Amino acid sequence: MPQPANRLFSFPDYPLATLGRRVEELRAQGIDIINLDVGSPDMPPPDVVIDTLCETANKSNTHGYSGYRGLKAFREAVARYYARRFGVEIDPETQVLPLVGSKEGIVNLCLAYLDHGDVALVPDIGYPSYSLGAYLAGASVHWIPVSEEAGYLPDFEALSQNLPAGAKLLWLNYPNNPTGAVASPDFYQRAVNFCRKHDLLLASDNPYVDVTYDGFHASSVLQAAGALENTIEFISFSKTYNMAGWRLGAAVSSQTTIKNLLQVKSNFDSGHFIPIYESGITAIDEISQSWIHDRNMVYQRRRDIMLEVLPQVGLAPFHPGGALYVWAKVTDPSLNGASYAEQALINAHVSMAPGIIYGPGGTQYVRLSMCTTDDRLRQALERLKHWYQERS
Repeated sequence: MPQPANRLFSFPDYPLATLGRRVEELRAQGIDIINLDVGSPDMPPPDVVIDTLCETANKSNTHGYSGYRGLKAFREAVARYYARRFGVEIDPETQVLPLVGSKEGIVNLCLAYLDHGDVALVPDIGYPSYSLGAYLAGASVHWIPVSEEAGYLPDFEALSQNLPAGAKLLWLNYPNNPTGAVASPDFYQRAVNFCRKHDLLLASDNPYVDVTYDGFHASSVLQAAGALENTIEFISFSKTYNMAGWRLGAAVSSQTTIKNLLQVKSNFDSGHFIPIYESGITAIDEISQSWIHDRNMVYQRRRDIMLEVLPQVGLAPFHPGGALYVWAKVTDPSLNGASYAEQALINAHVSMAPGIIYGPGGTQYVRLSMCTTDDRLRQALERLKHWYQERS
């Protein structure tokens, strides 16, 4: 039997996939595990989106290839979204590329821009695909320190003093996974200026832009002056419209960057299912801000439930301004994030993500998802209280 490619020996399984297999094994033993690990929305999209899918799928002419750049009408809808939501004008013909979920675009961007000897600048607490995509491309990763004290924002002045040779790509993500930290327009302008000064491609992963709390209104990095020249932004329908399983997203950037990303992407897939694109158009054009607000209030209620209880179970939570998670530091010095999550899984039958999944800065942390019903969330927290009080 042939040996696999050498890259697999230095390229791990996706961490949340490994955790998912562990949960499945325990469930196969008859154990009721409550998932607070993956950020998969538990609520459906609005009926109008589902109706569009069904109606379009019933048409005889919607089952062929959609084209490597997807439907023109979908690209135009994304341009409308940027104009309406951010006041940013983009060309749907040359500056928008539909994606099979934004995760695909993240990894393909690394393949398009990174080679051996290149360096990706990645926050040391962040979404795993930023670093894993760089490793898959044969590049290396320079971890940027971020901390709760600094709002989980990188210090560009300090980074300028410690910029590694070969740096080519900088990843940002606000509202942030896993911390829930948010960024201001001023921060984005500084990020754009920093990347222009150092000839870096700025990659803004923005799937949680419409999942925010306490009246905060998130922005796009493309609102910063001069951003489009050296910036690419990824958006996703997974979180904004509760369409995670539909795998629909888009990249917005300059004509050159979109062309380079498409060159990689077109060798991997042939575009999305046409009814999915049509549903995405419906989501952009017909889902109201009031629907998004009401949905976010459900998450905010769950967030507040967790913020109240977590200090009772040995966790110090960061107050998230957006995204779908509560990021919490393990306060017991005898435990780190991984050991806390393991004990919670075995003893309380609650699955959460150990912080080390998100980079070396996450060692002492865990991430808990808000994507479960209120009843199951309260049950999970009661289990954690019972377990933690017993071990104390």
